[in-house]
Amino acid sequence: MFSAMNKYPIYVISKGRWEKPLTARALTRMGCDFYLVVEQSESDLYEGIVPSDRLLVLPFSNLGMGSIPARNWVWNHSLSNGDGRHWILDDNIEQFNRMNNNLQHRCNTPSYFLAMEEFVDRYENIALAGPEYDFFCKSRCAWPPFRLNTRIYSTILIKNDLPYRWRGKFNEDTDLSIRALKDGHVNVLFLAFTQQKTQTMKMNGGNTDNVYNDGTDRLSFAESLVEQHPDCVKVTKKFNRWHHHVDYGAFKKNKLKRKSDWNYSGVNDFGMKLEPVNKLSK
Repeated sequence: MFSAMNKYPIYVISKGRWEKPLTARALTRMGCDFYLVVEQSESDLYEGIVPSDRLLVLPFSNLGMGSIPARNWVWNHSLSNGDGRHWILDDNIEQFNRMNNNLQHRCNTPSYFLAMEEFVDRYENIALAGPEYDFFCKSRCAWPPFRLNTRIYSTILIKNDLPYRWRGKFNEDTDLSIRALKDGHVNVLFLAFTQQKTQTMKMNGGNTDNVYNDGTDRLSFAESLVEQHPDCVKVTKKFNRWHHHVDYGAFKKNKLKRKSDWNYSGVNDFGMKLEPVNKLSK
């Protein structure tokens, strides 16, 4: 199958999951070129999962700040290479899907990322973009190809020249999404492309031990986001657990600005096509 490589670098930050590197496995199956970013204390354990030049070792370990220092290190690494954007992915994503006729099909090509990149690069003011979670896109409902001005989680394409960095300890992706929207940028959440992610706290490693298990049933998570954005966030309790609720209504006015030099050249599937199930590698 023809496939086109992604334009922007993909970084997967991983901690404590060398025995089950789900995202790295999925990207390898797709034929993607990506970086696996790990802490010094675990670098030996991750050897062999990716080629040695694709394994990036952070200059620190166990800072007790979740993934924030690693995320900012990745952002600066991408900037130093002259990239216009970079992808940052969680390490517990099992597969990536494309929506077709309201059904999700596993993607086995890096064109998955290229298609979203090409869309984003048509516009001047997209800050963050990425795919929706698969469980939010039930086949019984009709879905648009994308939604604007909401949160982007877990697989995030970031515009490198944004005047921000990751901060805090909890809900850093929601915080970054809101800051971009407050400054008039646009976020694009793709529903034409989805991601199948292991449920938070159901897998050892990552932030499960040093962030999520805080003893407050996630109340501190929600309260920290309210402190950062009291104008649009409140605390609520759903499914027997504390959550934050964000009112994204104020950002409906943020409109896409198409680049003047972009010309429509017809439908482009970037080489992607449906294959019979028995032809797909397991």
